[in-house]
Amino acid sequence: MQPEKPAGPRQQPDIAHQLLKFVLEIGPLIIFFLSNSWHGIQFATKVFMVATVISLFLSRWLLGKIAIMPLVTAVFVLIFGGLTVWLDNDVFIKIKPTIVNIFFAGALFIGLLFGKSLLKYVFEDAFHMNNEGWVVLTRRWGLFFIFLAAMNEIVWRNFTTDTWVAFKTFAIMPLTMVFAISQLGVIKRHEITDADNTPTDHNVNL
Repeated sequence: MQPEKPAGPRQQPDIAHQLLKFVLEIGPLIIFFLSNSWHGIQFATKVFMVATVISLFLSRWLLGKIAIMPLVTAVFVLIFGGLTVWLDNDVFIKIKPTIVNIFFAGALFIGLLFGKSLLKYVFEDAFHMNNEGWVVLTRRWGLFFIFLAAMNEIVWRNFTTDTWVAFKTFAIMPLTMVFAISQLGVIKRHEITDADNTPTDHNVNL
């Protein structure tokens, strides 16, 4: 019998795909910032809700799928944005990032309690790591989401609405990108390469 063929390398998303994904994620935030500058937080919230829904449709059309994290975030945007407009109280849209980040952190840590890395199901097409690597990465992202939730609480409670909108638009995304880049070392250390998948005398079908 022939030995099993090693798994081929994971196909990495091309630059154009990643750039389009980034634009679709940052677009509603930029629109939110500009709308707040022009007409205030209530108007900006309405526009933000519409822009978020449009972004999801464009993602499905142009990328062929809607990623789970933007989808969950959009649900929270519609819920808390709707409460903001309905009750004419901008506290709801301001606490939305706190709730979203706590939700993501809770989901990741609860998954670890049950021996599951939820990040693996989200990013396994992009990264091929061993279980230890997924656990480490999941734990770090969980802590980072808690950090973002704490930062959001500090900013909206102690600064003006315009400052909070600027923070939400121009600070959270760069902080997330910097953190993601800082985790490349973990991904590299725990990466499963072609050599790791090469069959040995013990996994040859006889």
